[in-house]
Amino acid sequence: MVDITHKISTLREATATAVVKVSRPETIEAVEENLVPKGNVLEMAKTAGLFAVKNTHLSIPDCHPLPIEFTSVNYKIEGLEIHIIFKVKTVYKTGVEVEAMHGASIVALTMYDMLKPIDKEIEISTIKLINKEGGKSSFKNKFSNTIKAAVFVCSDSIFAGEKEDRSGKVIVEKLDNCGVETSHYEIIPDELDIIQEKTKAFAKENQLVIFTGGTGLSPRDVTPEALEPLLESRIPGVEEAIRNYGQQRMPYAMLSRTVAGTLGKTIVLALPGSTNGARESMDAVFPHLLHVFHILKGKNHDNF
Repeated sequence: MVDITHKISTLREATATAVVKVSRPETIEAVEENLVPKGNVLEMAKTAGLFAVKNTHLSIPDCHPLPIEFTSVNYKIEGLEIHIIFKVKTVYKTGVEVEAMHGASIVALTMYDMLKPIDKEIEISTIKLINKEGGKSSFKNKFSNTIKAAVFVCSDSIFAGEKEDRSGKVIVEKLDNCGVETSHYEIIPDELDIIQEKTKAFAKENQLVIFTGGTGLSPRDVTPEALEPLLESRIPGVEEAIRNYGQQRMPYAMLSRTVAGTLGKTIVLALPGSTNGARESMDAVFPHLLHVFHILKGKNHDNF
């Protein structure tokens, strides 16, 4: 299966349809008046679909087991056709498109099985996805100009050439994947004055200023102390999201002192210095964090 451990959970929805076509009006009449020998076709098929959608991963190898939190099955009869509308919702890391189509398919097959004693020419057709929401395509932010970022690696040992930087490169790669241009990348010592100087200088030309390193509990880790007096407002939700995401994967994440806030129209972030910590912090809030720039411009989600 595809690795989805790096993703965050969002509300996901999908609606699929399928069509059952019978060969004569008497079959439709039997369905509508509950005269089919095997029982109530619409209710039995609905029940089969509810069971099926919750077990899609048992039939489709690459589908993940996921919590199905809502399912609805509706019907629309048009002439000799019974249209099945199957909707599924979940709050999870991956979508429910296949689950919706699987459910619609099983509803259609159940109808076929129940109706075949009275109609030998039933057809199943047009099994398709008609709508999905909640994945990456639902949270795209469009900007007229390219967002620029300055990335700083705060580490005395890397600055001295004793170690190689990995966390900064991870951040730059993630930014690139999100369509953000890294206009400046620099390794600096973990010193309060230098961090403040870089923040003031680069916040004027960049929408993002990101520091990695110096957020631990050692007396030498001074990045939070350097940034907090400069920030005009904190963004606690971003800090909480990063910490919660990290702690779900590594219990020591609760010890990191992540910082997120604004300076003018620039977002300033202080992320952990470990490679995994930097990667997980970026996965936790990007690309969704970029929506802040719409807020700072006075736009809301409906303006996209």
